[in-house]
Amino acid sequence: MRRRWRQRLDTLVDRTPPERDRYVDLLRVVAIGVVVVWHWSLSVLYYSESAGRWVMPNPIHAVPGAWAATWLLQIVPVFFLVGGYANLAAWQAARRSGVGLTGYYRSRLRRLLVPVLVFLAVWVGIDLLGLAVVPGYPGVLRYGVILLTPLWFIAAYLWVVLLVPLTAAGHARARWLTVGALAVAVIACDVGRFAADLSVLGWVNSAVVWVLIHQFGYFFRDWSLAQDRAGGRWSARGRWWVVGLVVGAVLLLAVLTSLPAYPRSMVATVGQERSNIFPTTAPIAVVALLQLGVAMALRAPARRWLRRRRVWRLVVAANAVIMTVFVWHMTALLVVLALLRAAGVALPTRPDAAWWVQRPFWVLAPGVVLLGLIVVFGRFEQGSRRRLAAG
Repeated sequence: MRRRWRQRLDTLVDRTPPERDRYVDLLRVVAIGVVVVWHWSLSVLYYSESAGRWVMPNPIHAVPGAWAATWLLQIVPVFFLVGGYANLAAWQAARRSGVGLTGYYRSRLRRLLVPVLVFLAVWVGIDLLGLAVVPGYPGVLRYGVILLTPLWFIAAYLWVVLLVPLTAAGHARARWLTVGALAVAVIACDVGRFAADLSVLGWVNSAVVWVLIHQFGYFFRDWSLAQDRAGGRWSARGRWWVVGLVVGAVLLLAVLTSLPAYPRSMVATVGQERSNIFPTTAPIAVVALLQLGVAMALRAPARRWLRRRRVWRLVVAANAVIMTVFVWHMTALLVVLALLRAAGVALPTRPDAAWWVQRPFWVLAPGVVLLGLIVVFGRFEQGSRRRLAAG
């Protein structure tokens, strides 16, 4: 099996089209990697006896200045930027090849949803079995709700994928007007939510903000192609434009987070009445602009690095199971937590010295479990990709 996997991986590497933007694949791997490592090692994980479930609050409130790191490490916007780039490319390719709307949706949705459906089916089976044979089994929705919290991302991403035919048309016909209208909608929702106490607009913005960030991904593709046409380097004007985007985004974040409506942290934080991430607020869109500027600044050197076969091989391997990694990484974490609880190991409930010392363990132990889960369930993601290639 290992030899067959290596042969398949080498085939994928060898068949990489010269026009493929490898940097986009790298950014996707980095984004998912940061999410996984954050959940595993940068959360205070313990079993709450009062709630009867595992909890994982962020330690941002207990680490001075840690909120600033979230302006880059709240990495979910990067995935939507990359998604905008890739989905626009896929939609344009679908139209050129004649497969149109049906072909586009079949390709995008199968790759996104097959790993998720397998994950849900397995956990429904585990829950039904537990309820049938284990007296007093509370159900995963009670003790292991942390398994499901990352799935909000899938729902948000599915939403923007479904809208691509409309948003891509808007970008093609009036790109600045389209992105401007979305930005105005985001601001209006926040104003209505905070000034007029219309809380429902928070949930509306949780849909609109991600569409706006996905739209930024269309610009990411436009600017990347323009950079390639210019020989892969920025002009002096282009470099200043990137610097201006980064500096402007930082300044705008500083202004917004000085207002009472917006916390400084871009992740949910203990003691904060509100969170920027959910319901989603305007600062998350500004974070996306900051990350877009950083991504564009690093694009040229990263693309040179990705020409190395060994590096590109690792990126291809990771992308081949990227959704499997995302949907199963919390299961790997829960397995480790359950084993430690069964062994009577007490976990720190705050980020003290013992908590910091344990951080390497919380990357390595769930990582080992996740590798096993990838071996078992990665075939479903691979199968969906092979069927699409054959069809």
